[in-house]
Amino acid sequence: YVDLEVRVPQGHPLRTIRLIVNEALAGLSPGFHDLYARIGRPSIPPEQLLRALLLQAFDSIRSERQLMERLDFDLLFRWFVGLGVDAPVWNHSTFSKNRDRLLAGDIAAEFLAQVLDQPRVRRLLSSEHFSVDGSLVEAWASMKSFRPKDEPGEPPTGGRNDSRDFHGERRANDSHASTTDPDARLYRKGPGQEAKLCFVGHVLMENRHGLVVDAELTRASGHAERLAAYWAEALGGPARYSEAYGDDTAVVRIHSGNGPHDEMDRRAIA
Repeated sequence: YVDLEVRVPQGHPLRTIRLIVNEALAGLSPGFHDLYARIGRPSIPPEQLLRALLLQAFDSIRSERQLMERLDFDLLFRWFVGLGVDAPVWNHSTFSKNRDRLLAGDIAAEFLAQVLDQPRVRRLLSSEHFSVDGSLVEAWASMKSFRPKDEPGEPPTGGRNDSRDFHGERRANDSHASTTDPDARLYRKGPGQEAKLCFVGHVLMENRHGLVVDAELTRASGHAERLAAYWAEALGGPARYSEAYGDDTAVVRIHSGNGPHDEMDRRAIA
């Protein structure tokens, strides 16, 4: 018999993290009730799924398949997630489907909020040391899908992946859209760089301790920096947006047409 609790060293960093995770999951317990399946095959418990996702982020595991392989033989992973030594590991596709359902229910965002609200974490945060960093996230859509909005929706004659010569054609976000991912925008990182269909990912960081406070994905509208400054101020950061742009009427105008308005409203400055 292998006692996982005994096998994990007392000074291992995951022990402290596990205590914080346990307290956060306890606050989310009522919301987990609606995520459990009442009929059919049992689903993956949301608590264990969130723990596994944390391990995937901590160890930079590239895929769910590799995560399940690691969970199958690593006793430390089994202890952190809450699986016994002989407990079967989930299928990677089942894990992915349950993960998507979890993210769609905003449980992951609520989990992060619960972690940040704990006293031992809150004392590490400072509203004077925030920064927002943005990076382009390439969309899962080909340049061939970026077609004129008024083009008739007829199927291509050469099959689903028909070749298309768009050289010399003037294309812009006002007149064109991707048929694969309509939210993706044509954007270039800087002069001389190629234009790609992409989004902009923002990470709000607490600089003193290197803590990620929040993350957001926005359309590549060219106004991402101003939206990020507004967002940082809304979460308690420095008033750089108000000093530069005034009240929130400007950000409402900027955000118009760049995603559901309720995404901005939940970060609005009170």
